Amino acid sequence: MKRGHKFTGRIVIVGAGPGDADLLTARATAALSSADTVLHDADVSTAVIQRLGEDRPALELHPAVGDPAEVAKMAVTAAKAGQTVARLVAGDPFTNDAVVKEILAIARTVVPYDVVPGVAISTAVPAYAGVPLGSTHTAADMRSGVSADTLVTSPMPLVLQATGEIVADTVRDLVEAGLSGSTQACVTADGSLSSQFSVVGSLDELAAGAWPTTRTGPVVLTVGAEVDKRSRLSWWENRPLFGWRVLVPRTREQAGDMSERLRSYGAVPVEVPTIAVEPPRTPAQMDRAIRGLVTGRYGWIVFTSVNAVRAVREKFAELGLDARAFAGVKVACVGEMTADAVREFGITPELLPTGEQSSVGLLEDFPPYDDVLDPIDRILLPRADIATETLTAGLQERGWEVDDVTAYRTVRAAPPPAAIREAIKGGGFDAVCFTSSSTVRNLVGIAGKPNGRTVVACIGPQTAATATEFGLRVDVRPDVAGVLQLVDALAEHALVERQNGGSGDDSGGGGGGRDNVPPPRSRPRSASRG
Repeated sequence: MKRGHKFTGRIVIVGAGPGDADLLTARATAALSSADTVLHDADVSTAVIQRLGEDRPALELHPAVGDPAEVAKMAVTAAKAGQTVARLVAGDPFTNDAVVKEILAIARTVVPYDVVPGVAISTAVPAYAGVPLGSTHTAADMRSGVSADTLVTSPMPLVLQATGEIVADTVRDLVEAGLSGSTQACVTADGSLSSQFSVVGSLDELAAGAWPTTRTGPVVLTVGAEVDKRSRLSWWENRPLFGWRVLVPRTREQAGDMSERLRSYGAVPVEVPTIAVEPPRTPAQMDRAIRGLVTGRYGWIVFTSVNAVRAVREKFAELGLDARAFAGVKVACVGEMTADAVREFGITPELLPTGEQSSVGLLEDFPPYDDVLDPIDRILLPRADIATETLTAGLQERGWEVDDVTAYRTVRAAPPPAAIREAIKGGGFDAVCFTSSSTVRNLVGIAGKPNGRTVVACIGPQTAATATEFGLRVDVRPDVAGVLQLVDALAEHALVERQNGGSGDDSGGGGGGRDNVPPPRSRPRSASRG
C-alpha cells in the first residue's frame, strides 16, 4: 500500500475450495465473518453461498460480473467507501488466471488487500473421486486455451478443469496430440459435494460421448493410469447413503444434527418443517408450575422432548431464574436427545430409560412413590398440548400425583412448495426420517403420504405405530431412540440392501458409464444420483 493513504475498507481475496462448505479454511471463515460485502464467482458452489446466507442472513452477496478489470473496480470502489470486501473465488485464488489479473489490478491501487489461499480444485476433486495423483502431476484449465500438444508431453497424470460441454472435444484433442485412446480418464462434476457425479472410461469412449450431454457446467477431468486405482480408493462415492435424497421433516433449527449426520454418509438432506412450536394460549399454568418448582412443590420433573426443555428454559429466562432453581428436584428424561438438552442447561438427569427410549421405556424404570423415601409425591410434566396420556396414567398408577402442564403448542406448518409435495408423493425421495408421531401426521397432512418406494425410518415404537396407522411400511427403526442412531440405522439398512442387491460394477473402466455406483436397492430407485 502506498504511504500517505489510509482506508477503513480493504479487500480480501478468499479461496472457497472445491465446493463443500466444510472445506473452507479457518482463515477463510474468519475473513467471511468480518466482511461487509461478498463478490463471488459463478463457480463458487451453492453449498458455500447457502452457508454464508445461513450464518449471516444480512450479508450482502453479489455476483462478480465482468472482466477482471471490471470486477477489480467493483471491489476497489466498495473498499474505498469503507467496506471490507471479500472476493470469493472457487478453489485457490492464485491458480485462476482471471483472478490473478484482478489481484494485479487491485495491487495497482492504494487499497490494502490480503489473499487467503483455498483448497485447490485440481488436487481436491481427484481425491474425492478416489484418484491418487502421487507426488507429480500436471494441472491446467482447458477454458483458458491450453494446448493439448503441450499437455501430452507433460508429467502424468493430467488434471484438467473444463466444462461438461467440452469434455468430448478435450479428450479428442489429447488423442490427436499423441495420447493413446485407451488411456483411462475420470470425469467428475460437483466434486466434494453429495451430488458428486463421476464417469470413468477410456479417452476414446469419452470422445465418443460417454460423458452425458445433459451434464453441463464445471468438471474435472483426471487422465492417466492412476484412474485404475479408483475402484479401490473411491471413499467418497462409496458411502452408504451416497446420493440419496432424504426427507427430514423438521425445522432447520431442529434438523442440524440429523442433516449433518446424513451428509457424513453421503446423503442429500432436504429439510421440510412440518411443525411450528408456539407458546401456550395462556401462560398462567406454566407460570404457576415454574413457581411451584422453585418453592419445592415437586419431587420430580419429567421431560419428554427437547421442546419441553426449551419451553422451561425460556420461562426461566423470563422470570430471571437459572438452573439453581432445580435444587432438590430430580430430573427424568425420555431419551438421550432430551437428556442432552437438559445437560446443556447445566443439569444432569437422574433417570433415563435403560431399555426402549420412549414414555413406555421410562415408565418401566420409574420408581413407585414411597411415602418414606419420597418426601414430595408430586411430579411436574411439561409437555405438548397434543401429547398422549400414557405417561401421566402410568405415573399415577405408581402412586404419584402429576401436574400435567401444557408447556408449548405444536401447530401444523405451512405446506412445502409444490415441487417438494410432488417429490414426496411421486417417489422423489429415497428415504424419510420421522422423529415423532406428530411429524408423521403433519407431513401427511401438509404434503401427502410418501411414495411406497421411499424407505421409511422411524425413531421409536410410537412413531412407527403412527406411521403404520397411516399405511406406511416402516423399514428402519434403531435399537436406541435418538436422532443420530436413526441415521446410523438408515445407513446400515442401505448397506444391507446393497449387499442383497448383488455386486455393482466398480471396476473403474469399460463402457464409459458411471462407475462405483452402489447396485440398485430392492425397490426401484426414485431419484438419480448427481
